[in-house]
Amino acid sequence: MGLFDKLFGGGKKKKRSKETVQTRGVHMPDLKIPVDEKFTIQFKKNGGKFIYCDNFEEVREALKNIVAENQWQQESFFVMNPALEERFNRENLRFSQKSSQSSVFFTTCEHLVAQNGSILVCSNQLMEKKLNELPENIIVFATTSQLVESIGEGLKIIKKKYKDRIPANITTLKHFQPTTENSKDFLTYGSSSKHLYLLLLEDL
Repeated sequence: MGLFDKLFGGGKKKKRSKETVQTRGVHMPDLKIPVDEKFTIQFKKNGGKFIYCDNFEEVREALKNIVAENQWQQESFFVMNPALEERFNRENLRFSQKSSQSSVFFTTCEHLVAQNGSILVCSNQLMEKKLNELPENIIVFATTSQLVESIGEGLKIIKKKYKDRIPANITTLKHFQPTTENSKDFLTYGSSSKHLYLLLLEDL
């Protein structure tokens, strides 16, 4: 995959002139770059922290480092997905089903959207909760097969996957750094900024 190959030693870097990157306007069409690279660029622009993992052991190690870095050893992790809790039940985490008593929301997602670096979630992850009801800190566990080009593509896959059981409460996590009153605009109105880590497992 494009960016992952560059970061972790595989493949050759594609040369792109500095002038081309700097002179492209905000409204100009995207350069034809791989979906993984586009997502990573946009995700980091949104303020997210991204950790790519080749295997599940690396996911476990990355999670351990996140907990240590933030001194979350004694904090409760709010989890609404029983399968996720079971998969990480050997990591010495304190799981809770009450968001009000937790400092961290640990979750999966539906898709990773390259177009704007957002994370597409729905009632499978949130149930009926609104974003502002979640803990400020979020750790998302996802796989590379969940990368999509656009929100529209992600919604089509959800519709096809769930057919007559299309989940409700579909939304995106996008703002991963504090939004000041002066910087708010109609694009950020009603959103809830979160401190977010993405653990991305290679499964392709």
